[in-house]
Amino acid sequence: MLIIYNLFLIAIPVICLPCLAVLLVYVYLTPKYKGRLMRRLGFGLADKVLGLPSGTPRIWIHALSVGEVSSARSLVNGLRKKYPDAVLLFSASTRSGEEYAASVFKDAVDSFIPFPLDLFWSTEKFVQTVNPDLFVLVETDLWPNFLGSIRRHKIRSILVNGRMSEESFANYRKLAFFFAPMLSTFDYLTLQTDAEKRKMMELGVSEGKIRSLGNLKYDGLAGGGRTGKGANDPADSAGGKTIWVAGSTHTGEEELLLAAFARLRKKFPDLYLVIAPRNVERGRELSALAAKSGFQAVRRSEGGDLAGDLLILDTLGELAGFYELCTVAFVGGSLVQERGHNPLEPAALGKPVIFGPHMEDFQEIAADLVNCGGAKVVTRVEEIDHTLGDWLSDDLAASGTGMKCAELVKSMQGVTEKHLELVEQILAGGNP
Repeated sequence: MLIIYNLFLIAIPVICLPCLAVLLVYVYLTPKYKGRLMRRLGFGLADKVLGLPSGTPRIWIHALSVGEVSSARSLVNGLRKKYPDAVLLFSASTRSGEEYAASVFKDAVDSFIPFPLDLFWSTEKFVQTVNPDLFVLVETDLWPNFLGSIRRHKIRSILVNGRMSEESFANYRKLAFFFAPMLSTFDYLTLQTDAEKRKMMELGVSEGKIRSLGNLKYDGLAGGGRTGKGANDPADSAGGKTIWVAGSTHTGEEELLLAAFARLRKKFPDLYLVIAPRNVERGRELSALAAKSGFQAVRRSEGGDLAGDLLILDTLGELAGFYELCTVAFVGGSLVQERGHNPLEPAALGKPVIFGPHMEDFQEIAADLVNCGGAKVVTRVEEIDHTLGDWLSDDLAASGTGMKCAELVKSMQGVTEKHLELVEQILAGGNP
């Protein structure tokens, strides 16, 4: 399978040489990719690794993007606390993931490294240069050549916080000949639920390799929020405002949110909206959209605070702080088919939450929050208006609903410690 995969990687550029030239120019000129290609081929990698201590556990943690980095927070901080002399290296596949990791792990990680493109010689160079004692993959980002290199060099590996939607499971099962060998590469796989465990077994992964330990996100975000006041602290301009935060929004959602905001503001004049787009580069677009809807928007990236009618939070690493200030929260990627984003950020802070019907990537968490009475599903502007209106008109109802969220998060804690116990046994060379 791996031979066929590599022949495919070689053949495609040869067959599509003109397209490849255009693609390379696009990659070079696009800010999202510019400057990352050479690093992902291994250039400059030695500078990231040379000088790091030897003789201590060297652990490489990898996450795909911002969501997976967020999942890893409690584990990375737990590893640093448990192994103060260990060398921790962290990589993310996307630029936004790299930037977010650098902001939240700056005191815990020894070196931030790129993740290799899945070419045989690139993955070999990375694995040999980094030479970890343990590779930790967060949730999912499976690449045949990379995992093959990990296996050939006899590096212990673990997939943590694994999850698999029904759609993904159907695709994995159709291509089991391709995915099953990669999943079997890991020494252990820790999964969020027993349902995921059963899916992995159906794909051919040995039951002895699988642990159902719960969701790391419940530990990673509990008690989050602002860590202290600083320059341009939003709390300084929050006086007298009732804040509604719409986090991780996508195209097609903001129009509905602005329409609901217009309706709600007639009943609640002190209501203030914070829109945090999933793609922070959309700040200018959303500012124009707000103006078209009759609102004066300010942008956080331009130093804006809670002025005007609404704030566009087009920066990274500040969303949790704004959730802490809000009265109610909406979690995006859910009114459109973007599979939803993490509702635990506001829930852990005791905020009542609404989200749309498309929460496939957080299906179990969303169901837990709805079932405990801490969240509601909305599909239309009228439902957003009605649900938020009920909470905004009754402080006790809003705080009680938020408390149910916080209590649920607290009841689900302890997952990180289970993972640390597993890591300890793996590093000791045992079979947990």
